[in-house]
Amino acid sequence: MAAENTDALLEFGAQLEFGQLPKQVVTRTKDLVLDWFGSVLAGRNAHTTRIMEEWAAKMGPESGGAQCLTRGQRTSPLFAAMVNGASSHVVEQDDVHNGAVVHPAATVIPAALAAAQDHRVSGADLITAIVTGYEVAIRVGRFLGPSHYKVFHTSGTAGTLGAAAAVGKILGLSREKLRDCLGSAGTQAAGLWEFLRDAADSKQLHIAKAGADGLLAAYGAQWGLKGARQILEGSQGMGAGLSSAVYPKALSENLGESWGVMETSLKWHASCRHTHPAADALADVMKQYSLTGEEIASVDAGVHQAAVDVLTPAEGAVTIHQSKFSMPFVLALIAISGHASLTDFTEENLHDFRIREFMKRVRMVVDPEVEAAYPERWLGRVKVLTQSGRKLEGRIDVPVGDPDNFLPHSVIAEKVGRLAAFGGLAATEEPFRHTVSFLENLEQWPLIDALPLFA
Repeated sequence: MAAENTDALLEFGAQLEFGQLPKQVVTRTKDLVLDWFGSVLAGRNAHTTRIMEEWAAKMGPESGGAQCLTRGQRTSPLFAAMVNGASSHVVEQDDVHNGAVVHPAATVIPAALAAAQDHRVSGADLITAIVTGYEVAIRVGRFLGPSHYKVFHTSGTAGTLGAAAAVGKILGLSREKLRDCLGSAGTQAAGLWEFLRDAADSKQLHIAKAGADGLLAAYGAQWGLKGARQILEGSQGMGAGLSSAVYPKALSENLGESWGVMETSLKWHASCRHTHPAADALADVMKQYSLTGEEIASVDAGVHQAAVDVLTPAEGAVTIHQSKFSMPFVLALIAISGHASLTDFTEENLHDFRIREFMKRVRMVVDPEVEAAYPERWLGRVKVLTQSGRKLEGRIDVPVGDPDNFLPHSVIAEKVGRLAAFGGLAATEEPFRHTVSFLENLEQWPLIDALPLFA
């Protein structure tokens, strides 16, 4: 397989400058950064985050060039990327790109921010690096395709290269150094879905390592570490080893015309994105017909096959984290409480009799229309049978948070406030408001150091 598509992506990444970014790309990037920041705060007290912080304390320096946003401690960029990345992926509120099926923010932003703080670059430079990282993570995810996602957690694989590209941009790597950077990132890229069957903590580990390994690859390239020249398209590269149906043109088509950040969705429900379209469709049909949960006898959620592959292992939901990947649990929340928000995923609800009973009424069914649209579009289809025998159907073509149904900035800011409160921080306090203002005006800052919240 020739590497001309990789070459084009490398050239684009090396040459991109802030002045080339359309205004809407800059604005959208700042919204994505703000949204990600809220997820970091929401996950700061999770035991996985605490473990990452313990690693940083035991294995990292007592101070350093980057900041852990969970509690404000300084450490090396490597450990800051790990801690911040892991924390941002706990509550399942971080962004997602439909076509690539990747969470770009959770790996790209923590690595880029850590390097930006370490090198004290400008806010404009940080935005450019994040845009570059999104472009690479998303394009690599689309290159690897749906067959990759069946076994591999794309955020852990493609996300590693996205993080590497973002940090490489911060470091000012040339095209050839960027090639080394992606080569070293790609050979480390990993993340397997098996963890869902055991309610293991691997999902946060995937993200932590993707950001850290990407950063390691970029710094290594700067210092002369050589990486594989054809890590994506080579005969023993990622495409050959991790996918049965690659799409090489995804790496290069429409570069500089379509932008990954503009194609990225935000999450409304606090659960796996695969549950969102059906959740929106069920909420819509219940509103349309004034239904209560008690009136529903059964729900068939029409989904794409990838949703079945990912969600089935967690269907029974024995832990809070599994419940976020359980279609029956999420639809039960929608039916009974009307929402699937941060505070709905609790031990109390996990054992609530009404929810457990409703879960038995839900099944996933592969819908041909939904399957044909995936992964570029995630359609929501439900068939509802009422206790009185009525057969009702609900359909959503653009779930809440998708690019064509994007959250307004004011709603994102409110979401971030809720995420902060979930993490035990008061959104009304001046340091928090100052930090939000800092991120909203990111391109105006001459250098990036400590974020005001923990300064």
